[in-house]
Amino acid sequence: MSTMASKAPNDQPDAPQDAITGEEISSTTIPPPTPSNDSARNAFSELLSPSKKHSKQQKTPPKPSILPAHTTFSGRAGLGAYTAAPETFPTSRVIKYDDNFVTINDLFPKSSIHLLLLPRRPDKQLLHPFEALQDPEFLASIQQEVRKLRILAAKELQRRFGKYSAKEEEREKAMEKAFNGTGEFDESTLPPGRDWSKDVISGIHTHPSMAHLHIHVLSRDHHSECMRHRKHYNSFETEFLVDVDDFPLTETDAKRRRKAKFLDEDLVCWRCGRNFRSKFAKLKHHLDEEFEQWKAE
Repeated sequence: MSTMASKAPNDQPDAPQDAITGEEISSTTIPPPTPSNDSARNAFSELLSPSKKHSKQQKTPPKPSILPAHTTFSGRAGLGAYTAAPETFPTSRVIKYDDNFVTINDLFPKSSIHLLLLPRRPDKQLLHPFEALQDPEFLASIQQEVRKLRILAAKELQRRFGKYSAKEEEREKAMEKAFNGTGEFDESTLPPGRDWSKDVISGIHTHPSMAHLHIHVLSRDHHSECMRHRKHYNSFETEFLVDVDDFPLTETDAKRRRKAKFLDEDLVCWRCGRNFRSKFAKLKHHLDEEFEQWKAE
């Protein structure tokens, strides 16, 4: 079994804090290809596959991996397994891929939906995002792909939680009434329904814990069993997360503060603004309550 490793930026003195635990910095081994990997389905697969809009992407299949099965990407290099051989993973993990990008479900999601966009360019994928995203052409391609994933995440939020939403229910009832047996109606007269895109955030961490370049796209709810620590929450609710639309950054931009203690800031509820100071257990309980109210909006 081959092993590929990458030196961690956090392995140096006075390095900034990691946003994840040692347990989450896990190695990933390329699995042997099996028929089940290709046939596995999930909600994102269903959103992606039926439309003919995606057929052009499928005409030229991405190049297969040249790495053997059982190759292990150790520790902080773990994400490299997905960019090296995405075709060997089931769609429950790898949602989609082409020659330029791989999109996966985060192994330790910090919200009900948590995707990672992994660029495959060898000259960019091991750079710090502050450096990689200074390239205008590369940045534009990242921003375009992130916009697509934000739309995809919003559609998945609607699919999962739309039945609980008062705004969605109002629109559905208005549609039923507007039909009135004719089968036709003026959509401009309907209530707008819920804008799920407002509940999606995205960006890079000022100090990535994993070596390979990755961009987070996730729902705002932070409702997940894997949301277990103060640093988990603050890595997405402070300036530790930088939106890719804020790039390119100037050399003096305050967002470049990699060593700032963002992860130690007070815990503030993303929805109501209540400050829980350092009491994560209380925030966690509060987030569960907020989740139910958020779904019902």
